[in-house]
Amino acid sequence: MSDTAEPQPVGQHSLGPHVVGQRIVVRHRLPDGSATDVLGVCTAWGADTLTVDRDGHGPVTIALRDVVTGKPVPPRASVRARVDPHEVEEHINALWSTISTEPLGDWLLRASPPHGGRLRRRGNSALAMRDPGIGWADAAFGVRRFYDALDQPPILQVQRGSVVEQRLLPLGFASTGDGDGDAHAQLASVARALRSVRAVAPRVEAALEESPRDASVSLADGAATGRGVLSGDWLLIESVAVDGAHRRHGLATAVLAELLDWGASLGATTALLHVEVVNTGAIALYERHGFTTHHTNRYLFAS
Repeated sequence: MSDTAEPQPVGQHSLGPHVVGQRIVVRHRLPDGSATDVLGVCTAWGADTLTVDRDGHGPVTIALRDVVTGKPVPPRASVRARVDPHEVEEHINALWSTISTEPLGDWLLRASPPHGGRLRRRGNSALAMRDPGIGWADAAFGVRRFYDALDQPPILQVQRGSVVEQRLLPLGFASTGDGDGDAHAQLASVARALRSVRAVAPRVEAALEESPRDASVSLADGAATGRGVLSGDWLLIESVAVDGAHRRHGLATAVLAELLDWGASLGATTALLHVEVVNTGAIALYERHGFTTHHTNRYLFAS
């Protein structure tokens, strides 16, 4: 919408080449002296112009001399942001072809062999993010019985701070108390995240090993790696890692670009990843490219 009152003077703003790949709002002057607002992702910043890919309306190029005001704005949330946490976490089962599951009321018992030399909590815990529907005491007993039979510690995956967590505390399940393993489940639109990382990712030779539903990426002779798995039209991203000697060079962003591109080519629309709450560097990276926290996971152990 344009303002047609008085001519708009060019003002100060917080924009610059650093906003390429970010979602911004820009007010700019029109030839008649009025001004209009543009909202979208900045895809280019040149000597005299910037380009904004408007949400659903294509790109527009704006002369820098005509910018009145502008600033970065939070990325638009994925349409999946309102999905129930339990439903989100059910997609994680796709990470392991060897996982076995068994319903326990409205919970889900999961068991999987070691991956990478260790048992993964996500694949060896009861997914408990809603009322069990069979009584809390019976559900807690069922979890203990299931994992005792496997000679594994009974573990429940819950949403941190939830009613479920509070109801399980008197039944002998609790966290370690130091937040060990607490992890954000973050979602993003695959298309928007891909557009963001493409704008800033360095050009690095990549090796991609893929099957119809699984892909592993290796960059710079193994200095950076990551894995993507499809679950319907969801892209699960995991194990993004960069060798210590090669950090701060954009390799994690390049890994994301490869995995998002692979997922998009196969129809993925929503990206999901887990990042531990203590990993502030990774959280900042993912949020910079449009990932937002949907919920936070916590593991409860039997006392």
